[in-house]
Amino acid sequence: MAEEKKEEIAVIEITEEYMKERIYEIRGQRVILDSDLSEIYGYTTKAFNQQVKNNIEKFDEDFMFELTDDEVEDLRSNFLTANLNSKSRYNPHVFTEQGLYMLMTVLKGPLAVKQSKALIRTFKRMKDYILENRDLIGQRELLQLSMETANNRIEISKINSDMISLEKQISDVAEGLKDVVTKSELADMMNSFISDDDEKWLMFNAKFSSADERVFLCGASSKDAGARITSIVEDYGTAKYNSVIAGLLKNSPLVLPK
Repeated sequence: MAEEKKEEIAVIEITEEYMKERIYEIRGQRVILDSDLSEIYGYTTKAFNQQVKNNIEKFDEDFMFELTDDEVEDLRSNFLTANLNSKSRYNPHVFTEQGLYMLMTVLKGPLAVKQSKALIRTFKRMKDYILENRDLIGQRELLQLSMETANNRIEISKINSDMISLEKQISDVAEGLKDVVTKSELADMMNSFISDDDEKWLMFNAKFSSADERVFLCGASSKDAGARITSIVEDYGTAKYNSVIAGLLKNSPLVLPK
C-alpha cells in the first residue's frame, strides 16, 4: 500500500519588508488583514476566521474589528496589492497589534508557534529601528523646516526688491510732478488776477485802449494746463476785450477746490 503524501505548506519568511507592506492604518490604528495573517499561519482565510470565531470572547473591538464597505473600497482603491477577496460575501476582519498577540494564544501547532515567534522578533526589530532613529527623524524634519525657511527668505527678499523698485518709480514720478501747479496754487494765482479790485482792470484798459496797441497773450488752454504746455499769441487792439473783462469783474472770486 502506497504511503499517503502530506501536502507541504509553504512557510512564509517574516521580514520587516514583508510586514511593512501588510500593515495598514485604519480608524487611526495600525492593523493587519485576516487574509494576510491566515497566509502567515498556513490557514485558509475561512479556517483562520473559524478559529477566531471559536474564541471570539478574547477579541474585543480594540483587538479586532470588521471593515465597513467604505473602508474596503478605500483599501482596494489606495492599495492595489491589498489581499482582498472580491468573491467573499463578508467584509474582512483586521487585527491590531494587541489582537495579534491574543491570536498567538489561540492558534496551536508547531507552525503557529514558529510564526508567532518570528512575528514577535520582527515587531521588536521594527520598534527598535524607530527608537534608534528617532533623533535622525527629528533631524530630517528640522532639515525640511530649514529648507522651507530658506525658501521663505528668498521670497521675502524678492518682495523687498520689488518694493524698492516700486518706491523708486514713485519717487521718479513725484520728482517729475514737483513743478506742476497744484489746484490750490492755481486757485491762488487766479484769485490774484480776478478780484474785487477794479483799479487793476481800469489801469489795464487805460494802458491798452488804442486799437493799434499790440497785445501778447501768454498762457495755456485749460485742456493743456496739466501737461505744462503754454503758448504766446500776438493780438492788436484791446477794445474787444472790454465787455469780457467787465463781465468777469461782476463774477465772484474764483476759488478752486483743494
